Amino acid sequence: MNSDKKYEEYTYVLDHLPLGKPGAIKTGFKIEPIVQLIGEDYFTLLEAEAIKGSTFELRESVYVGKAMPREKISHITGRINYNDLTSTAKSELPFIIEKIVANQEEKNVQFFNEAQAVTPRMHALELLPGIGKKYMWTILEQRERKPFDSFKDIQERTGISNPAKVVCKRILDELIGASKHRIFIRSF
Repeated sequence: MNSDKKYEEYTYVLDHLPLGKPGAIKTGFKIEPIVQLIGEDYFTLLEAEAIKGSTFELRESVYVGKAMPREKISHITGRINYNDLTSTAKSELPFIIEKIVANQEEKNVQFFNEAQAVTPRMHALELLPGIGKKYMWTILEQRERKPFDSFKDIQERTGISNPAKVVCKRILDELIGASKHRIFIRSF
């Protein structure tokens, strides 16, 4: 067993299917309440079986870790892809990503302070939507003078209108599978 495996501790509810997956009744599968979730640390998309009788609010934070008893989740049934999400989950995803990015501002600002070249011709900063060579050089020059300490600081010193939104868009692109390189979500 690989002890280096990292698991999500907390997740956010994208959708709750109290009657299980659509079509479960018709196909004869056992009907279990299902919850679609996104992890707070690695943006892992998960599907879990809910404890019967549990209620969920969209965007609610739910503990799924192994350290203490879970109050609402029976077990994680597995990782899922963006295409496996319900339409409700897909519509909730951008809002939850924004919430996670805002809650983890320090971690995301650190990306701007520490990002390195991905290849000899491409820098990780250029993987962010709307960041070309000009913004990349501005970011590199500014962080050399003094590391960034907030999204607002990045905005004021580089001219990028909304750095948090840029990060959110990149995370969503990675989840959808629209990007070859992953810089914010964990590869599996």
